[in-house]
Amino acid sequence: MRAIVIDDEALARKRILNLLTTVHEVEVLDECANGKTAIKQINSLEPELVFLDISMKDMNGFEVLQQIKTNSKPIVVFVTAYDNYAIKAFDVDAIDFLLKPFRDERFYKTIKKVLALSHTEAQHHFEKRLKNLFQVYNADYQKSRQILKLPIRQGNKTILLEVEGILYICASGYYAEIFTAEKKYVLRESLTNLEYLLKDYSFVRVHRSAIINLNFIKEIVHSEYAEVDVRMIDDKLLRISKPNKKDLFDKLGI
Repeated sequence: MRAIVIDDEALARKRILNLLTTVHEVEVLDECANGKTAIKQINSLEPELVFLDISMKDMNGFEVLQQIKTNSKPIVVFVTAYDNYAIKAFDVDAIDFLLKPFRDERFYKTIKKVLALSHTEAQHHFEKRLKNLFQVYNADYQKSRQILKLPIRQGNKTILLEVEGILYICASGYYAEIFTAEKKYVLRESLTNLEYLLKDYSFVRVHRSAIINLNFIKEIVHSEYAEVDVRMIDDKLLRISKPNKKDLFDKLGI
């Protein structure tokens, strides 16, 4: 069975690719880091199996599937960190969902089910399941993923800052320093309150004084003293505390 792995997080792709090296029945054709490339490769290579991240930066997994032009549709295994819409409507074992962070055993259970499907069953799976999923997406996904904006007072103006553009947030006394690619904003708010506000988005607490956006991680840095830091895309290095390490690594699929 020929497969393509699609996820905009390099570490998440690597996790699945590593697991697939132990599955001799599956041949990996390619890996894709965005939806646009995924559409091109699926239409070109015509894989029989696709591991597809639902939430990517350029488009979501549903939009990718809507643009597939191949006659033979692949079996789709959704990989997602969000369980607030589709999981409500479908039994996890029946719909081929891998909910991040997932255990190795859960991955192999999905693989076993996929390999047991006949070609006819696979086509029926694609048409029926995706039709239902599109209905769920259209009714609920857009609403659940509305862009949250933080009101930040600056002089006689209030800036409405889109949270999806935030790289990380650091505590500074009674204030929170909010960093974007363009500038720093200061908000009189606790990190605990901000952590709760951002819990449905791609943010994770890495230290009592820092919250980061998973979408803007550049690399994980391991020191000689078993300490771990995270380097963001602006090269800012932030310490990961031991209590927060597992949560971060689970979300990254490490």
